[in-house]
Amino acid sequence: MNFEHLIQINDLQNPLIETLDRTQVWAGLMRRVEDATPFLPGLQRCTVVERHASHLLRELDFGAAVIHDKVTMAEGEWVRFDILPSAQHAGGSLTIRIEEPEAGALFLRFSYATTFAIDPNSEDRAYIEYVKSAYHQSDVDCVQIIRMLASGGTLQ
Repeated sequence: MNFEHLIQINDLQNPLIETLDRTQVWAGLMRRVEDATPFLPGLQRCTVVERHASHLLRELDFGAAVIHDKVTMAEGEWVRFDILPSAQHAGGSLTIRIEEPEAGALFLRFSYATTFAIDPNSEDRAYIEYVKSAYHQSDVDCVQIIRMLASGGTLQ
């Protein structure tokens, strides 16, 4: 299943919504890279196990399952999370891109690629809309957490 959507960060027509700059949004995404615990419900521990010039490797402990992922990024532009296939997880990826179609109009594009329901005859296909909805809600929550961190002055 491939799925993507946009979430608006700044609405230039609505002065009631606090405007974030690209640096703050990027800093929020880096918080998610360093410690995904506040961003992923059920995650008990996020440990960076290796740092390299081009990527880092993490261990995500959900209690019943431990998942390993590889995180790559282009500073200020995008971050990609690749779940490494294992007996507990088939693998997949999430790429989050910062988009700015006009000055100050920031959006995050979330792009998922998973092995979920690839087979057109799979019973899992019935759950696709539910999974998409869950991903979307998780991404809305991610933006809310970034906003909360920014309003607390912890994203510089």
